[in-house]
Amino acid sequence: MKKRRQISMLLAVVLIAAMLAGCAGQKENTENAEKDERISISMYMWDRSMFKELSVWLEQKFPDIEFTFVQSYNTMEYYKDLIARGEEIPDIITCRRFSLNDAAFLSDYLIDLSTSEAAGTFYSSYLDVNRENSGAIRWMPMCAEVDCIMANKDLFDQHNISLPTNYSEFVAAIDAFEELGIKGFQTDWFYDYTCLETMQGCAIPELMSLEGTTWRMDYESETKDQQVGLDDTVWPRVFEKYEKFLKDVRFQTGDEELQFTETTEPYFEGKTAMIRSTAAMADQIREDRGINSVILPYFGETSQDNWVLTYPMCQLAVSRTVEEDEAKKAAVMDVLMAILSEEGQKHVAAGTSVLSYNKEVKIDPTDALQYVQDCIDSNHLYMRLASTEVFAISQDVAHKMMRGEYDAQGAYEDFNNQIVNYQNPEAEEVLFTQKTAYSNDFGVHGSPAASSLMNTLRVVNEDQIAIGYASVASSPIFVGDYTMEQVKWIMTFRNALYRGEYTGEEVRRIMEWLVDVKEDGSNPIRHRNQMPVTSGMEYTVTETEPGKFTLEDIAVNGKPLDDNAVYTVLLVGADTYLEHEEFCNCPMPEDLKTKREDYYVNDFTSQEYIQEALIKTQQFLEPTEYVTILQSE
Repeated sequence: MKKRRQISMLLAVVLIAAMLAGCAGQKENTENAEKDERISISMYMWDRSMFKELSVWLEQKFPDIEFTFVQSYNTMEYYKDLIARGEEIPDIITCRRFSLNDAAFLSDYLIDLSTSEAAGTFYSSYLDVNRENSGAIRWMPMCAEVDCIMANKDLFDQHNISLPTNYSEFVAAIDAFEELGIKGFQTDWFYDYTCLETMQGCAIPELMSLEGTTWRMDYESETKDQQVGLDDTVWPRVFEKYEKFLKDVRFQTGDEELQFTETTEPYFEGKTAMIRSTAAMADQIREDRGINSVILPYFGETSQDNWVLTYPMCQLAVSRTVEEDEAKKAAVMDVLMAILSEEGQKHVAAGTSVLSYNKEVKIDPTDALQYVQDCIDSNHLYMRLASTEVFAISQDVAHKMMRGEYDAQGAYEDFNNQIVNYQNPEAEEVLFTQKTAYSNDFGVHGSPAASSLMNTLRVVNEDQIAIGYASVASSPIFVGDYTMEQVKWIMTFRNALYRGEYTGEEVRRIMEWLVDVKEDGSNPIRHRNQMPVTSGMEYTVTETEPGKFTLEDIAVNGKPLDDNAVYTVLLVGADTYLEHEEFCNCPMPEDLKTKREDYYVNDFTSQEYIQEALIKTQQFLEPTEYVTILQSE
């Protein structure tokens, strides 16, 4: 009897244990199920500036969505190339350089948003610019960047020169400053966007006429078999006005090589009164340097003919693949509406001065825009024509005008010939043929594509260690021929390069800056695809909770990092969102930053650096397993 009671008690214990185990298992399964039930949405950002506030805000607003944010490229050609190679485009894509002409190839891969709730929030005139012949609208414009003439108001006041209100007064102000030994107007003519915007800006009344808007509609809806050249009414007048504009601003041969710093430094020093710039830049100069900078319009003959040149901070579109899952489609549309809301657009702008194209969104203009308020009130907001070919041809033809090779008629004829027969030279020349493909998805030991990229840079330059921080790879590496353009798209845009000697202890501190959650809660990673990508060095981290990591071991060539040894190190990346208060809020320790500046590579952009490396290797090199992620107990 006693033995039977013991057996009964034992069975009860086993049963209770099983029940407890079942409950624990059920809890674990429930947690996993909840995690699995989260909808995953991928979003490509045209530039890292979008990470500053938008990504953080979206994560907070939609905790049930698993976001993957990738820094991509600011051109439609990037997405065309993905599709041509059989890659899937992300759920939400963004691009700043946009025209219907460029976007036509993507139409079959994107959702028609013309009847969506989002479309109803726009002023129709701005949305119609994105309307296809069929009536479909696949791209939604974000808030508008203002890109016009920036004036040093303090300099005008100091010399008792009035701010101009029309074109003749603009020229008179330039002449008045020139007599004082101050450059009246100068700008960074070197860049394609400056050539495009000044060329269109000086003739906006013509481009916004009935003939001008009709031509633009025809051009935007051209087909591969029926290319649209310049018309013979509006565009001859555009080049006549541009020729006069260059003369009136006292352009001098050689100025076409002027770049950003060469233009802005004299402006900061009071040696130049006006430059082409943005309202965001005017606000920044006012805040950082105390210079009262204001935005002036592109001037017409009278103040009623003045216009403000604008372009959306980006355009958004949605992949048609999301329609395969109704729940996902609903979630994506909710995200789209959130981004286009007043709060969302303010997070996209991240504190910079912008205007809204939406009826229901109110963004108060900053002081920098006070002198174009009449243009804003009268809806004299011109959205630039910004196809890939127009950017390139504007630069080429404008520079020929600047060098005296063309008058207005010659410029018109060359532009017309190029736009009908446009060939992108960077898309033609094959540099090498890649034999092995590498994914850019973050796997067990990191991103193979990012690893391949960093290995290629390090090996060619014979550095012992290379560290790519934040986001360095924009695309997977594919098998096949690579043109110059495709090489550029592998690495994210505008990374800084530094090469120099660091002790092992300094390397460890750099990695701690890039990995560890700080005492104040600041987190430099947030997403796994923003983990540092290392070459010649492997590291281990512990994930203490989702998206938060602690650096553990570091090894060089299979041996522990020696704190006292000296290593040659290549650093590739940008601090933009690592340091931004709203995003990571993790500035590099000052002593390391000071030392890093001494190692800045002046002669190369990051894109030129990888191009030079690939001329030597003729291949993206094999990736390595550079990171191991452990889970905390």
